[in-house]
Amino acid sequence: MRHCDGAREVEYKDDSSPVTQADRDANEILEAALREFAPSIPVVSEETAADRKAPLGRTFFLVDPLDGTKEFIKRRSDFTVNVALIDDGFPCFGLVYAPARALLAVTIADGVAIEATMAPSATGADLNTLEHKRLHARAADPDAVTALVSLSHLDGKTEEFLEGYQVAERSGAGSSIKFLEIARGNADLYPRLAPTMEWDTAAGQAVLEAAGGHVVDTKGTRFAYGKTDAGLKNAHFVAWGRTVLTPQ
Repeated sequence: MRHCDGAREVEYKDDSSPVTQADRDANEILEAALREFAPSIPVVSEETAADRKAPLGRTFFLVDPLDGTKEFIKRRSDFTVNVALIDDGFPCFGLVYAPARALLAVTIADGVAIEATMAPSATGADLNTLEHKRLHARAADPDAVTALVSLSHLDGKTEEFLEGYQVAERSGAGSSIKFLEIARGNADLYPRLAPTMEWDTAAGQAVLEAAGGHVVDTKGTRFAYGKTDAGLKNAHFVAWGRTVLTPQ
C-alpha cells in the first residue's frame, strides 16, 4: 500500500505483462513467511516461477503477490494478494486479500470460508480478533443471472458464452475480486475464456468452493492444478455460485 500511494515505475515482462516494485516487494515478504511457516512445502510464485516445468510433487503453495497489476497501476482498488495451498491437484486452502478495500477472505476449515475487515498494517493482524462472517455463495435464478467479466480481458468468446444464459446484470472487476463477489453471494457466474496462470486462480477457487461455489473447465470438470507440462498455464474455466447452469 505504500507503493500504491506513491510513484509507480512499471516494467514489462517477456509476455508484455506489467510488473512493479510492489509485486517484487510483496513477493519477498510472502515467500519468506511461507518458508518459515512450512519450510518443507515448495512455494511457486508468479515472480519467481519463470518457465516452471519441473514436477512439483503432491503439495505446494501457489502465490500471486499482486494479482491485478494493471488495476494497481490505474489506482483502482480491485487488486489482491493470493495464496493457495495445492494438495493432490486441488486447492485445499486459499487466502485472498484486497488491501485497498481492507477485505480479507480466507478458508479456515474444510468447506468453510470467511470474510473479515482487515486494514493494512505493518505489524500484521490476529485473525481471532477480527470481526468476520461466513461466506455463502448463492443459488442462481436461471432467468436473471448476474455475470462478472474481466475489466482487462473481455473478449468476443466471453460475450458469445454469456449469450447462452439469461443475464440480467453484468459487472466488471479485476483480479480475484470476481471470485470473492460470487463467494459473497453478490453474483452467479464468471467465465474466463482468456489466458490465466495457476497462481491467478487457485486462492480464489479455494475460497469460492469453501463458500459452496464451483470452478470448472469447459467440460464441467473441477478445475485442477500442477500442470507443469503446460508451464502452469490455465485452460479456460467458469466460476459459479451454488448453481452450475446449462446454456439455454
